[in-house]
Amino acid sequence: MVGGGEGDYPYASDGLEIWDAIKSRVEEYVSFYYKSDKELQKDPELQAWWKELVEVGHGDLKDKPWWQKMQTREELVEASATLIWIASALHAAVNFGQYPYRGLILNRPTISRRFMPEKRNPEKEFLKTITSKKETLIDLTVIEILSRHTSDEFYLGQRDGGDYWTSDAGPLEAFKRFGNNLEEIEKKLIEKNNDETLRNRYGPAKMPYTLLYPSSEEGLTFRGIPKSISI
Repeated sequence: MVGGGEGDYPYASDGLEIWDAIKSRVEEYVSFYYKSDKELQKDPELQAWWKELVEVGHGDLKDKPWWQKMQTREELVEASATLIWIASALHAAVNFGQYPYRGLILNRPTISRRFMPEKRNPEKEFLKTITSKKETLIDLTVIEILSRHTSDEFYLGQRDGGDYWTSDAGPLEAFKRFGNNLEEIEKKLIEKNNDETLRNRYGPAKMPYTLLYPSSEEGLTFRGIPKSISI
């Protein structure tokens, strides 16, 4: 094991931190509005939403055994946390590192139209697969745009303006705790990246893993988890 130790597999360890925060947030919210599984089962809007999601949104897969029955609060928490995770942290982890990691086309060529080489000269054959200047410029322009945060971005744990989204004190307090929790997680991740014993966090290129830092500024920052996917 290279590096070893807790936190030395950044996507896994950082991702679990964010996942736990999301799930705790969802658990508090669900518990506030559904005091029992029976209440959840009798909610016509919730049940109609889940039925449409499974039978219409994924009609070709509706008979698969993995679908939850949406009969318990635990099932709602798991489904909701998964949706939030995919649309926020998972997308951030795979999207906002595209330009920092691939800005040098040699680091990750976008396409190759050549057969596997017969002669054993790996370096020469590899260079032949690199895209032309024109194609490279187009590829990197798109990748840079996708990797940028906009000036009006809102990140996980943030909301636009005041507390107009609900008048219930419980969810408002829970949301503030969620934001504070994410701030503490970010501080913890920064500390991990400053720990030189965790070698996998920055690698030979000395490029620390920051993709799951919750906050960011505008631009090409290699960090930040927006509240949802927007292209």
